[in-house]
Amino acid sequence: MSSSLQTSLKFQDPHVTANGKPRAVVPFDRLKTLWFNTGTLCNIECVNCYILSSPVNDALVYLTEADVTAHLDEIDALGLHLLEIGFTGGEPYMNPAMNRLTELALLRGHRVLILTNAMKPMMRPHVQADLLALQDRFGDRIEIRVSLDHYTARRHDAERGLDGFKATLEGLSWLARNGFTLSVAGRSIWDESDVETRAGFAALFDSLEVNIPCEDPARLVIFPEMDETGDPPEITTACWNILDKNPKEIMCSHSRMVVKRRGADRTAVIACTLLPYETEFELSSTLEDSLRPVSLNHKYCAQFCVLGGASCSVEHGGCA
Repeated sequence: MSSSLQTSLKFQDPHVTANGKPRAVVPFDRLKTLWFNTGTLCNIECVNCYILSSPVNDALVYLTEADVTAHLDEIDALGLHLLEIGFTGGEPYMNPAMNRLTELALLRGHRVLILTNAMKPMMRPHVQADLLALQDRFGDRIEIRVSLDHYTARRHDAERGLDGFKATLEGLSWLARNGFTLSVAGRSIWDESDVETRAGFAALFDSLEVNIPCEDPARLVIFPEMDETGDPPEITTACWNILDKNPKEIMCSHSRMVVKRRGADRTAVIACTLLPYETEFELSSTLEDSLRPVSLNHKYCAQFCVLGGASCSVEHGGCA
């Protein structure tokens, strides 16, 4: 088989790779994190947004209180106990119900992780007031992870637009002054080592008096890049031993995400936060039926999760 033909056949069959080897499958282990995508609308449009969020993309519509409550009820009915509940977007604070959705999860005793760019949607006075009230009631059970691509304005703004760095730092500083538990998500696209990146962020945080320990990979998360034009190897069952990697480390073994597609009459539970538009990764309309094995049948499975070593939870790092 020619190399070009083999490349075109990669990630096609959920059971075997292009060269006929058994494809790796991630068994479901236990649910640690349930993500809610609050909607794909965002106040900005980044150069390389894996979910194509923008001020006009509402392919995933705003989740409502009823949507989230239904799945929180499922968690209780399944006896899954206290989890991490993650909120992502788009920009979560574009959703008018965001603080109420946060409250719903906290009232059930769960921890909450919110991924935000900390810009204008979060900084509106009524949103700030509600956030402060939640902080007063629930304290460190709320973690806010701010997307900051680089520790310099030039590189951050190259991805997110002019003056984005300044606006995000204003939001980050406001959160820090008010005692929120914080983390930051950066990117590894730059031509520098992990040590250099963490040192740069540490200097920035010191200047802002923001308490984020940069040596902690769960508090300063540096993500591998996803390249749509890339050609990563497919992951076979043999790769677990070759790479000395445990399938339980892969995020689809312990997390799911709830989305609501435009025009749909109900939510869907999908296997991966990175693949909201791929129908083959849509598992069910219910949480219970989604808790099953996932075939690693996409290049992002290789690039980001297996070879890149990334995950979205607090325990394993985080997505932005």
